[in-house]
Amino acid sequence: MMSDPNVYLTTAVAALAGLAMLVFAALNGWRGWLQLKQQQLRLEGDLHHHSVAPSGPSASARIEIADLKERIRKLEAIASGVDL
Repeated sequence: MMSDPNVYLTTAVAALAGLAMLVFAALNGWRGWLQLKQQQLRLEGDLHHHSVAPSGPSASARIEIADLKERIRKLEAIASGVDL
């Protein structure tokens, strides 16, 4: 039964069809990724050309940065063996 050429032909055609589907899906993914990157670059370019004077960080961002700096200071104190 395994010597039947139709079995080999069917298996080869099925494998080729599966490979073609994988290649098609990968190509669509690649094209989608390229389109996404083009949109990101276009958006960055638009933002760069239409930007106004940069404003300072918001109050919440400044508070968060101050909190992070305090945490870093405490961790450095712990690392050096200083009790707070």
